[in-house]
Amino acid sequence: MPHVIVEYSANLEPDLEIQALIESLHEAALATGLFDIDGIRSRAVRREVYRIADGNPANGFVQITARVGEGRPAEAREGLGRSLLATAEDSLADLLSSTPVSLTVEVHEIDRSMTFRRNTIRERRNREAAK
Repeated sequence: MPHVIVEYSANLEPDLEIQALIESLHEAALATGLFDIDGIRSRAVRREVYRIADGNPANGFVQITARVGEGRPAEAREGLGRSLLATAEDSLADLLSSTPVSLTVEVHEIDRSMTFRRNTIRERRNREAAK
C-alpha cells in the first residue's frame, strides 16, 4: 500500500508540470519492484500558504513523501528514496536550474495496526483479466 505524495508551493505552478512529475514518480516507485500495482497511489497537493527559508517570494519547495507498509528492509526503503529523488531531479531539471527550490524526499513506514481500508481495484482488475 504505497503512497507517493507530492506537496509543492503554489509559486512553482507556472513552471511545474505536476502531472508529469506524478507520472514519473509513480513509475519509479513501481520500477523498484517493492509494490503491487493495485495498491500504489500517487497524488499532489498545492500549498497556498507557506514561508520558505528567508521568506524570499522566489523560493519554492517540493516535498515528496513515500508512505510504505511495514516490513521492508531499510536498504529497500533507502533505494526507494534515492530513486524518487533522482526521478524528481530529472523531471524538475529546468525548474531547479532557474528557481531556488528546496526538494526533499522522505520515506515513512505505515503502522499496519492502525491502517483500515477496502480496495476494490484488485477485484476490478481480476474481473477484467478473467474476460
